[in-house]
Amino acid sequence: MRCMRPVLAVALAQILMASSVLGAQEHSPAKSTPQKTEKSRAAETITVTASRLDLLGRAISAGQGTITQSELRLRPAYRVGELLESVPGLVVTVHSGEGKANQFLMRGFNLDHGTDLATFVDDMPVNEVTHAHGQGYTDLNFLIPEMMGAIDYTKGPFNAATGDFGVAGSDRIRLVRDLPTMISGSGDTFGNERLVTGGTAHFQNGDKLLGAFETDHADGPWQYPDNFRAIKTMARYLHGTATNGFDLTGMYYRGQWRATNDQPLEAIQKGLIGRFGSLNPTDGGFSERYSLSGHYQRGDEREKWQASFYATHDRLTLWNDFTHYLVDPVNGDQFQQDETRTKVGGTLSYTRQDTLFHHIPTQTVFGIDGRYDTVFIDRRHTRQRVVLATCPDSPYGGGLYVCNADSVQEGRVAGYVQNTTHWLPWMRTVVGLREEYYQGSDLSLVTGASGHVGQALFQPKGSLIFGPWNKTELYLSAGRGFHSNDLRGVVGTFSGDRFTAGSVQTPLMTKAFSEEVGIRSTPLRHLNTQLSFWRIDFDSELIYDPDEGVNEAGPPSRRQGVEFSAQYNPLPWLELNTDIAYTHARYRTNNPGYYGIDGLYIANAPDIIWSFGVLVDTKGPWFGGVQLRWLGSYPLLEDNSLRSKGYQEVNLDVGYRFNKHLTLTVSLFNLTNSHDNAIEYGYEYRITPTAQPITGATVHPLEPVSARFALTLTL
Repeated sequence: MRCMRPVLAVALAQILMASSVLGAQEHSPAKSTPQKTEKSRAAETITVTASRLDLLGRAISAGQGTITQSELRLRPAYRVGELLESVPGLVVTVHSGEGKANQFLMRGFNLDHGTDLATFVDDMPVNEVTHAHGQGYTDLNFLIPEMMGAIDYTKGPFNAATGDFGVAGSDRIRLVRDLPTMISGSGDTFGNERLVTGGTAHFQNGDKLLGAFETDHADGPWQYPDNFRAIKTMARYLHGTATNGFDLTGMYYRGQWRATNDQPLEAIQKGLIGRFGSLNPTDGGFSERYSLSGHYQRGDEREKWQASFYATHDRLTLWNDFTHYLVDPVNGDQFQQDETRTKVGGTLSYTRQDTLFHHIPTQTVFGIDGRYDTVFIDRRHTRQRVVLATCPDSPYGGGLYVCNADSVQEGRVAGYVQNTTHWLPWMRTVVGLREEYYQGSDLSLVTGASGHVGQALFQPKGSLIFGPWNKTELYLSAGRGFHSNDLRGVVGTFSGDRFTAGSVQTPLMTKAFSEEVGIRSTPLRHLNTQLSFWRIDFDSELIYDPDEGVNEAGPPSRRQGVEFSAQYNPLPWLELNTDIAYTHARYRTNNPGYYGIDGLYIANAPDIIWSFGVLVDTKGPWFGGVQLRWLGSYPLLEDNSLRSKGYQEVNLDVGYRFNKHLTLTVSLFNLTNSHDNAIEYGYEYRITPTAQPITGATVHPLEPVSARFALTLTL
């Protein structure tokens, strides 16, 4: 309770501060708004509960969309990262409880902790390059849900503004520009508690200062409680509007936890541990993040300038034991991964509207963006988080107290142009060109070896769009994208041992090519649908190596599939939505043994993903949402000899507004008490010092049925 007292004091201070400016808000000059027609008013009414904006006539591909703030507020989510499951066909799960980055799956990709899904918050790239634990590591635990606005998403590498990690898709999380004065507390049946408070100060000149503070504690159902403790804070200053003005945003996050990682199924079946137990209860982690970001925009109906910048500083430590006694039968295989990172970057774009031949409207966007990372990374062999003097799996010998340690400098710059031209009322083209230049250097602090590498990559992309006819559009899209690789493996200062040594030449940027045919249609009033057939070819697949805790370059791959999404608003206060995605994923090689694998199946690539949801908001006392998610079966090994059946989960939110100030929300998670696993893997391990090594399944179970109660006071 002592640690909660300063939190409550801060919460009370924020409420008093925000309350004191309500009078100023009421007396601020009213802004004139254009008169709305009956038609526009009706449209606004029917989209009260709409989960996605209708982009008919504006989208560049069938897989593009915008998730509204309404869905994020109504959608049940056990943890903040799961709000990204609002993106059609995206599954967000975990394999180690709270604190660590989520596990992502989409379009037949096991995206690990974020590879090939480019994620941005306030235009800051969240995916981390040359990361201690995995290329593209995407940790969203620093987000405060109440500060999240809309989410713009894309599928495929068809947007010239998105570069690294954007092949499967991208999501851009916008922050809110206003937050009502509020305080909310919640608790659940697992001993998880959350307190958040925030508000907005409105100034006489129209400027705004908004902020929020959150503290969390989570134990979960685990035999050894996670004891996740976190504090988060955000503050935003806004001047002007979203089209003419500027904003500054500061964020801070700190969390620490114990983790129940995925455990060998063999250990559970033999009774060594329970379903929610762990062979190594000292696994866990610590994370800290500071950031400052901002935007400047200026323009009118004909032209627009936009600029953004960001600077972040992160620290991370992870303790993981995946293979247990496979490498070191005496001390076990726990290892500690440390990272300290400073990242700076920004974007600049110029958009202009023109008319060709006096009657053909065209829009052109010119842009540049850049990023520079300074990273210190190391990995150590530990026993119960105590660093050992030797590293048995290190190629550099023992007695170093460190397996590998690197100082990495990595930067990139890109220029792009994208043109949209409406040649006919029923035909438009989108043509994009992006040129990326990456370079980096790495110094091994263990061996003294160093390396420097640079690479340029040209990325053409575009769409041919027909329609709308009867509120229907047809899209033909194609384009090149890429993901970057761990710089240590590129220059050869460090690499894992999953694949045959020297068999894979690892480029700094691995090319991918994607093509898509899609349809966007409104066949009935208030029914919006999207259908797409797509294919993605990668020159090299990134695969996670549990021995080393890193991603390594593997064989070339191909994925092809079909996706369907629909949203229906039969009543102004009700929405039904569904998404289904089927994927066929295989490696493209005639000699899998050359890469050290036994087959052509891509591990953890799901065949099918389906979801169904209901959103309700009467604008009276009742509101809520229910979400069913089904992750289909997937292979755990490349020869398909071991498979997971996937999982099904139902989550429910029911809310009641006592009045305009007080709201109660009851959330039920895993409503059917499914005993499925949130994620499964297949790799080699040894569960005791004397056991025989086997290649088997490791599992992380879904949390059993639980209830969460949240009470929110809004002033």
